[in-house]
Amino acid sequence: MAKLLLIAAGGTGGHMFPAQALAEAMLARGWRVKLSTDDRGARYAGGFPAEVVVERVASATFARGGVSAKLVAPFRILGGIAGALLSQLRDRPAVVVGFGGYPSIPALTAAWLLRRPRMIHEQNGVLGRVNQLFARRVDKVACGTWPTALPQGVTGEPTGNPVRQAVLDRASAPYIPPGDYPMALVVIGGSQGARILSDVVPAAVAQLPEGLRANLRVAHQARDEDAARAASGYEAAGVRAEIAPFFADIPRRLSEAQLVISRSGASSVADISVIGRPAILIPYAAATGDHQTANATGLAEAGAAVVLPEKALDASALAGHIAGILEDPHRAETMARAALGEGKPDATARLVALVEELGGETQ
Repeated sequence: MAKLLLIAAGGTGGHMFPAQALAEAMLARGWRVKLSTDDRGARYAGGFPAEVVVERVASATFARGGVSAKLVAPFRILGGIAGALLSQLRDRPAVVVGFGGYPSIPALTAAWLLRRPRMIHEQNGVLGRVNQLFARRVDKVACGTWPTALPQGVTGEPTGNPVRQAVLDRASAPYIPPGDYPMALVVIGGSQGARILSDVVPAAVAQLPEGLRANLRVAHQARDEDAARAASGYEAAGVRAEIAPFFADIPRRLSEAQLVISRSGASSVADISVIGRPAILIPYAAATGDHQTANATGLAEAGAAVVLPEKALDASALAGHIAGILEDPHRAETMARAALGEGKPDATARLVALVEELGGETQ
């Protein structure tokens, strides 16, 4: 029978997308794949191939809910671990890979108790709570962002974060430097805390020199409740702007952009790096462990991005950085090349290699 890869992941896109990429790659290499998650995570598993068996386990978080929920949480987790142990005894995985989130606790704990080869993948530059718990209890720690802050004595493997095929299709797309012709500015914020971008970016654009504004075309991802306000800001500045809560063709827009303004979530940073575009990154200040600042470190140190903390973000400062890039084609080109140097289009292949290395030790 084909070797079994057991993937354990929580119910957010940040955890599930790299898990899906690995699942697809391992199926193509003749492995069987199971996904271990909870009821919430199962709702996010629709993109996984049909061949992936989804096992629902009981889990819980200590971070949300009232006192009663927190009291019940350890019992739910213990129940999930018992179920995971039975499952892994019935169908022994060759390798178990955790991608973070509380639903990954049962499978990783069972793998640790049964001494199965195991690995975690951390998407951000700071370990999440669950990955922090297991970092010393796994055989390998794969890091989507490099450098990643790791516990003393733990060695990480810089793999990068897998990106979807639509991004790979635009990898290393030729960059058209800014000049006296129409230019594209892409603004992406993510679902949390994007309101500040809808307030500040249009105001910053309004402060740009008139000649620069005349050439600017903006695609701005904004929440529904912020869209009208952002649109009014661009209209007052005399700048054409397309505003939507979600752009299905972000890879194409990134490839055509002269500049990207973005939060520094792990997937956004990966997309910007693989395609190779200059960026102004504004880390989400409330992110756990300030991990968005850590995510931006690689691009910042490479000279590919300007990082603006929220506390330093205002329209004048942002306008200065936008103009400083769009009025300097040589700098913009240099930033684009530096971003490409940080990209990891082979991130999925690197994860596959680690899984097969661990799996090769399993009989």
